[in-house]
Amino acid sequence: MQNLIETKLKAGLTPSYLRVENESHMHGGSALESHFKVTVVAETFTGQRLLQRHRSVNQLLREELQNHIHALAMHTYTPEEWESVGESPASPDCRGGSKHI
Repeated sequence: MQNLIETKLKAGLTPSYLRVENESHMHGGSALESHFKVTVVAETFTGQRLLQRHRSVNQLLREELQNHIHALAMHTYTPEEWESVGESPASPDCRGGSKHI
């Protein structure tokens, strides 16, 4: 799944930086390849609002989001934004869903 996400985002956005992290191990239950964090730096994001950027990623991964991916954290940057930020934020620890209610 991770390789498929990388392939689709590379083809659709031509990013200057792309990192796809499988964070399934951080979540409770039997999630093996269903929780991902994506950091994408692409010139195509220039002039786009955050919502437009996320829609672009969602559109490229439409089938995977409908059928395989349970959670997708997206961090989308222009090259200029990435220069000033340099890294995406760390993901929060999972609380285990209903186990903590």
